[in-house]
Amino acid sequence: VQLQASGGGLVQAGGSLRLSCTGSGRTIRPYSMGWFLQAPGKEREFVAVISSSDLRTSYADSVKGRFTISRDNAKNTVYLQMNSLKPEDTAVYYCAAGYSPSALLSAYDYWGQGTLVTVSS
Repeated sequence: VQLQASGGGLVQAGGSLRLSCTGSGRTIRPYSMGWFLQAPGKEREFVAVISSSDLRTSYADSVKGRFTISRDNAKNTVYLQMNSLKPEDTAVYYCAAGYSPSALLSAYDYWGQGTLVTVSS
């Protein structure tokens, strides 16, 4: 499955953005879908995941209560609603598809190209 992330941009601290990740080539239905971020000079890290079957979600501690992951299989799309954004949320955000709802990068087989989120103070 090919993944295309979009929705990034420049926002002030305290603002909101919604990222989208749309699949093509095959349905995302059987996949757990994750979001990861990579800040400048740092390694890619887990943000959130939603499972394929029961729609269970899991979040990094740093975004709990601020970010919400959801999916619309009919639209072949997964979303990341980001509220109360902080300057430290600035990063390139990547979506990924895998067969288990994991926080580990190695669990994901397919990756989108990333979308840049910049939060100004």
